Amino acid sequence: MGSSEEMPVVLITGCSHGGIGNALAREFSSKGCRVVATSRSQSTMADLAKDPKFLVQELDVQSEHNVNKVLSEVIDKFGQIDVLVNNAGVQCVGPLAEIPIQTMEHTFNTNVFGSMRMTQAVVPHMALKKKGKIVNIGSISTMAPGPWAGVYTASKAALHALTDTLRLLELRPFGIDVINIVPGGIQSNISDSGISSFDKLPELKLYKSFQEAIRERAFLSQNVKPIPAETFAKEVVSVVLKEHPPAWYSTGRLSTVAAIMHHLPISVKDFLLTKSFMKKGPKETV
Repeated sequence: MGSSEEMPVVLITGCSHGGIGNALAREFSSKGCRVVATSRSQSTMADLAKDPKFLVQELDVQSEHNVNKVLSEVIDKFGQIDVLVNNAGVQCVGPLAEIPIQTMEHTFNTNVFGSMRMTQAVVPHMALKKKGKIVNIGSISTMAPGPWAGVYTASKAALHALTDTLRLLELRPFGIDVINIVPGGIQSNISDSGISSFDKLPELKLYKSFQEAIRERAFLSQNVKPIPAETFAKEVVSVVLKEHPPAWYSTGRLSTVAAIMHHLPISVKDFLLTKSFMKKGPKETV
């Protein structure tokens, strides 16, 4: 094992057991990195907390104070943060016309502004050292947005755009690489937050006849024979740790299909998405 300076310090958000952040933490550690694993509750990372190789910290990406406090403590302890992985995210399932704005705001506050809070907190440190990597976890859903997950898809599309802006010029002069990781179907617990958000919605009115189709959308990524989170983590860590990592890396079930869908004529894309998601038509709404 090399010196502590040669062992990259990797901070990952959203490391709850059963999620891809947890798998990423284990894979980075297996490659000789010092891993700071975080989530809103330490109890969700009990498996990592038992292993002395990990520094486990509670971190709420919606709290600027909490973000700054944790990053300051990590830098004090290790003297560096070499890789930030913005993985924390929540699903949001439901029709756009009936999802409360407050629910939409919660999704964006986690998926978009949470990543930006982390980025703004770590950039001054990385810029001072003239090196670092920021990894944002996006989604293939942005390639072919369909019904029932518009808020989640929009939040990931926003993150994609912010990632491009950061990478193209804003962080390049400081030696900071910005990488957009775009997962397809990966085994994870993401559907839990989708069902939770849907169950908390007021009773559907216009879309009552679509209720089962909407619930099914929460499980889409887990019902398409997703690849294991460990396989995803091995591929991603290998890419991120390269001296010159790519700007965009997509893997997982349906990632190729989504890329093809992105380039189809809108009429064809609309037809395919309608056939896939619309179990009943508006005329049957009660």
